[in-house]
Amino acid sequence: MADVKLTIAGRPYDVHCADGQEAQLIQLASVVDEKVRTMPGGTEIRQLLFAALMLADEAQEARGKVEKTEPQSDSLRAAVALAESREAAARDELRDAVAREQAVLKELEAARQTAPAAAPSANPSNDRALLQIADRIETLAAKVEQLP
Repeated sequence: MADVKLTIAGRPYDVHCADGQEAQLIQLASVVDEKVRTMPGGTEIRQLLFAALMLADEAQEARGKVEKTEPQSDSLRAAVALAESREAAARDELRDAVAREQAVLKELEAARQTAPAAAPSANPSNDRALLQIADRIETLAAKVEQLP
């Protein structure tokens, strides 16, 4: 046990406390002393009584504020947890989409490497137009050859 000498309202008090708690006890005594000094006149006991009542009132108000904020903090924790789970799901979806995209790119690259260099057009209307152009070129070439 440690012995601490406190001064409240100008009067010394010898108090015992657990080892290591001396600084905390001195700080609490200074809070009480500050409250007592705000009490005008009256006896020392009356000053201590009112200081104790004021400190008890402050403690009760603080507890009330804590109780009011606890539900809000619980809902905030729930919102954060929901946001984190949604973020994780979005990351998983993005990772899967990137993997699918890479697989498609590999397939396209493989198809490009195995495809013939100049693949003929598969569109029949394009083929017909090319044949007509080729026929006209041959007709013009024959006419050019007949020129003197």
